[in-house]
Amino acid sequence: MSQKEALHLHVPEPTGRPGCATDFSYLRVSPAGEVRRPEVDSLPVDTRDIAYSLVRVLDEAGNAVGPWAPQIDIATLRAGLRTMIKTRVFDARMLIAQRQKKMSFYMQSLGEEAIGTAQAMVLNRDDMCFPTYRQQSILMARDVPMVGMICQLLSNERDPLKGRQLPVMYSIREAGFFSISGNLATQYIQAVGWAMASAIKGDSKIASAWIGDGATAEADFDTALTFAHVYRAPVILNVVNNQWAISTFQAIAGGENTTFAARGVGCGIASLRVDGNDFLAVYAASQWAAERARNNLGPTLIEWVTYRAGPHSTSDDPSKYRPADDAANFPLGDPIARLKQHLITLDAWSEQEHEDVQKELEEEVIAALKEAEQSGSLASGHVFSPAEMFEDIYEKMPEHLRQQRQQLGI
Repeated sequence: MSQKEALHLHVPEPTGRPGCATDFSYLRVSPAGEVRRPEVDSLPVDTRDIAYSLVRVLDEAGNAVGPWAPQIDIATLRAGLRTMIKTRVFDARMLIAQRQKKMSFYMQSLGEEAIGTAQAMVLNRDDMCFPTYRQQSILMARDVPMVGMICQLLSNERDPLKGRQLPVMYSIREAGFFSISGNLATQYIQAVGWAMASAIKGDSKIASAWIGDGATAEADFDTALTFAHVYRAPVILNVVNNQWAISTFQAIAGGENTTFAARGVGCGIASLRVDGNDFLAVYAASQWAAERARNNLGPTLIEWVTYRAGPHSTSDDPSKYRPADDAANFPLGDPIARLKQHLITLDAWSEQEHEDVQKELEEEVIAALKEAEQSGSLASGHVFSPAEMFEDIYEKMPEHLRQQRQQLGI
């Protein structure tokens, strides 16, 4: 017998490292306007080619081209750009506040603002979103007061969660924003279950679930896909492929030589792979998926191809594992700059207005932070009474907890 090579494992490597420019050719970027738009009632198997291509609307000159270009009025486009700017300004100011020790932790959505903004503008306010921790743009699009959001970040007296959630893990039921979980991927099965319950009740509300590329490696992701497919749950399954988990490249989660959208097709779910930095493409794909859900045509999985332009969190230093200028070289550009360019081509925006809006929103965010700080922050030495850990947990406090509270003398 001939000598065979010893078995070995393949360990995926990122296409760029600190000091070495990233080769983004692995992304398989389709030209704007090239990808076909199937009928809303298409069978999942008929979306296979779209799961491997990339839906794009805005070309390099800022024009909307191709079959996915949505019918969208100027007022909506302007509102979308304003929301994205507001989200970025909010993130920048909260990052400074964290560095000033006013809160313990923060996570930006830098470079991903179009995804949450555009989809939130398509969904109804009473549709329930099950987000991960970079969808603060959903709250901005739904005009949730920033003071309340910041109080949750500061864990102060006005925090309705009483400091029990890590900052950025908002919970705002009245805005259709389900409590964020630090246990990644749990929100996927929760969203499918919520969507199934809506259908069982004969309601009209749909659900939207969010997950990052890294967390698709969790078992909950696959379980959610199975239930969504089998019961045709009215849910949009969003996979935000921003190329990085905490410090591991997307290939570690299974993105090498395939796409995350392809997993949906393999599970019998209509799937799209979309330019997540193209506001119009996000809007159009979200419309398509929402229409399927509302017409009992089943779930849709959408892979949003984007880039995490900042650190994973305030606890992370991305310079240790990727080139410092990666975001600037990402071939899909900046979502805010691209929508701004599109509006300028329509004579519906200008550089001066952009600067004015930026300043206006910065002042608005600073004012909201000041108001929130009046109720306390980490820097002001605010702490909750030990008694708080016993409150609002059980309708009737169990005897063993009542005894423990007595022992603490509170």
